[in-house]
Parts: sequence; C-alpha cells; structure tokens
Amino acid sequence: MTRTPLTTSLDGYEVWFLTGSQHLYGPETLAQVAEQSQQIARILDEAGDVPVRIVWKPVLTDAASIKRTALEANADEKVIGLIAWMHTFSPAKMWIAGLDALQKPLAHLHTQANVELPWADIDFDFMNLNQAAHGDREFGYIQTRLGVPRKTIVGHASDPRVQRELGIWQRAAAGLAASRDLKLARFGDNMRFVAVTEGDKTEAELRFGVQVNTWGVNELADAVAAAAEADIDALVLEYEELYEVVPELRRGGERHQSLRDGAAIELGLRAFLEEGGFSAFTTSFEDLGTLKQLPGLAVQRLMAEGYGFGAEGDWKTAVLVRIANVMGAGLPGGASLMEDYTYDMTPGDELILGAHMLEVSPSLTTRKPTLEIHPLGIGGKDDPVRLVFTADPGSAVVVALSDMRDRFRLTANVVQNVEPRAALPKLPVGRAVWKPQPDFTTSAAAWLTAGAAHHTVMSTAVGIEAFRDFAEMAEVELLVIDESTTLGEFQKQVRWNQAYYRLAQGL
Repeated sequence: MTRTPLTTSLDGYEVWFLTGSQHLYGPETLAQVAEQSQQIARILDEAGDVPVRIVWKPVLTDAASIKRTALEANADEKVIGLIAWMHTFSPAKMWIAGLDALQKPLAHLHTQANVELPWADIDFDFMNLNQAAHGDREFGYIQTRLGVPRKTIVGHASDPRVQRELGIWQRAAAGLAASRDLKLARFGDNMRFVAVTEGDKTEAELRFGVQVNTWGVNELADAVAAAAEADIDALVLEYEELYEVVPELRRGGERHQSLRDGAAIELGLRAFLEEGGFSAFTTSFEDLGTLKQLPGLAVQRLMAEGYGFGAEGDWKTAVLVRIANVMGAGLPGGASLMEDYTYDMTPGDELILGAHMLEVSPSLTTRKPTLEIHPLGIGGKDDPVRLVFTADPGSAVVVALSDMRDRFRLTANVVQNVEPRAALPKLPVGRAVWKPQPDFTTSAAAWLTAGAAHHTVMSTAVGIEAFRDFAEMAEVELLVIDESTTLGEFQKQVRWNQAYYRLAQGL
C-alpha cells in the first residue's frame, strides 16, 4: 500500500471572499464595488493573523450566481469556508437558495471600504455605494431567518482585532475540514465498564464526518514486528539527539533494548497509520496483544506531529486532539490528551495536576524532555519508555467531548498552566499543573454538572474562541467555564440547553 505521511498545515486551504450587490445602481457603481471589495480581500489576505489564503470572487448580483458559487465551494476540497460582505444593498431573497445549499462554514464580515467618513464630500452617490450598514442588516436577517450557522465579525478590515477574529475563525474552519476527512483507527475496544468513553460512531460520522473503525491490536503488532533494524537504529539516534535519554536506555545501557522496542512500536504504528490514511487513533492497556510495551513514547511523538489520540479506546478525545492540532497549526504550543488526576486543595490557592499513564504530548513544553523507563502497574507488559516533562506555564484551555445521547456536548474550561509547587521526582510522566477559571470550586462543580468527560484535550496553541467558532460551525453544544462563570447561571444554561437541543431536532 502507498504510505502518505500526515500533514498538519493550513497551506493547502483557501477561503473565498464573496461580495453582495445588485444591478440597481448601474455598471459604474458595480465596478467600484468590485475594486473596493478586492482591496478589502487583499488587506485581509496580507494580514499576519489571517493564516489561510483568501480568494476574491466576482461580485454577486443575482440568485443564480450566488447558488452556483455556494455549490462550487461545496465541491472544492481546498475551500474551508466563505466570507460574505454586502458592500451595497443586496436583496436577501437572492441569497436564499445559495445559503440553503451551502455546506461550508460562513463568516459574515460587517465592514465598509473606508475607515473615516469624508464628511465634506458625502453625496447620495457616496451613500448608494457605501451601504453596508443596512445591506449587511438585510443579509443578517436572511441568515437568521434560515437558521444559518455563522461567525459575525464587525469592524474595518485593517483593524487588528478583526483580522485576529477572522484568523481564529479560519482555524476553526480548518479543524472542521480536518474532521470531515478524518479516519480513526481503534486498536481494541474502550476500557471495560467505563461510561464516558462510549459514544455513537454513526452519529459522529454524520455530525463531524469522522470515520471510526476498529482493528485488531495484533495487526498493529505485525507492523511493529516488520520494523527494519536499520530504521530502529536511525530512530534511536534521533531520540538521543532530541531528548535527555537516561543512561540505562542509551546504547550500551542495560535497558537499551527497551528503547529499541519503543522505537519499533513507533515505526510500526506510523506505518500502519500512513498506509491506512489515518490521522487519529486509540489504544487500550487492556488489549495489547503481542506488543511488548504499552505504546507511550510513540504516542507522545505522533501527537506532537499532529495526530489525534485517545487512551483506553476513547475515540472522541482522539478526534478532538486532531482537530485542536489542526486549528493550532503553525502557532506556538500544541494539543494533547489530558486527564484531571488529582488536586492541591490549599484553600484559596487550589491547583489541578493533570497527566496520563504515559501519553501526554511534548508539544506542551519548549523544554527538553527526558526519555525514561519505569514500571507500569497495569497492562501486564514490559516497562514502557516515555517522555517526562511539565507543560510550560501560560494560558490554555481543556475541552471534553461527550455523547449526551441526543447530541454531542463540548465542555471547555479556560485555565492557566503554572509551575508545580515542588519537584515531582516520583511522577515520571508528561504532566501539567493549572489553575482553572473562575476558581477551583466553581470550575469543578460546573464540570461535574455538565457531565463532562475526564479525558480532555489541552490546547496551548488556540484558546476558547477557536472552540466557540468550531462549535457554531459544527452545530454542536458548547458549555464554557471561564472567568465570568457562576454555578447558578451555569446550571440554568445546562437545563435550558437540554430543552433547546431536544426541541431543535424536531420529531
């Protein structure tokens, strides 16, 4: 089979810039509309905070061209979304068929060509040309009337805030595009008796586009056994260059074979994923077949390259890690499987210590991890190799994806990663320590109220706004716990959402 390495980049994507007008104003005005809309598109395309190429499209003035453009966007895999701006007054009934047909994310840019008004020169020709103030209101009405999910961005294209908002929306659209192409390999089933890692894989494919299927773990073990000794040698050299490898694992060390076994697992796992076109995967410590170790180092490195991963068969978290990796492409920081493990409950200064058995991505740190080997009390296999580090201090968000039977729910908590209060010499795993917003008590109580999962994705590359935009365009529920959260209002939101999402689905 052909092997295709995973790419986690926004370079191949584009967003189309659509401008609405009508023939009422004559060809001279339409020529000015076209010129000015190209200028706006160019300003945005050249902005540093706008990561995806913006492609200007000819001004749209009738229903047929609008619908045709929407269908062309749907069919073009490079197109991850559309930006629409009503430069003049574009009667909204022209947009009904196009918006109804559109299957790509939409951003409504409420802007105008000029920043300041030329007060002394304003005549009614100027007013006819520069009508976005009410042209976009007409467009807003029809979007709401049709129930079109969209991002509304208000301000001049030269405003850095507008550019940042648009860039975040583009990243969310890229995450959605990645989910629609996502193939996920589960090696074994989810952990026995666990509720939250269950989920409706058929509904996930309908909602997100992700294909979730299972392969026997010994198919992976066969790929591991096929790893060439020369490739293992080369990978071990790479480990020794990138990480602080403990002496017992280095060449000549008494545990060096364990490092070679870990390298073979990485080579086999990578080959399996590339040959199958998978961009996310899961493993389970309860189903390791003939693998010599629970995959730790391999999983950490693949996540850092952009793969999605979920432990104990948790495919929903694997999907979310992949989406977060794509949304954060090119930004400092990363995304990783995370799990709230234990608390420092010092009154008024509480902290959460998060980790997993082995599988936390080193993309969460800029420091050089150590590569170590330690016993693992579960799984019944050889001691696994793993990277050990602490996530860098800084802002982050932890997000869980849960199946609520009639819908998927995203629950997100804005947090601040901090340094541990003391060294952790007996905790040889990747880990993070954070302070949750608005405070520990409210955060934990709200999370439990939401029924949110214990497995999360931690993102230090993109923040809460990217997940807001993603939830809107994917049409999934999002509950946010941040600095403004109060438990009483959060409980009301959960109850209201339950009624809304059930009613919104119809019979």
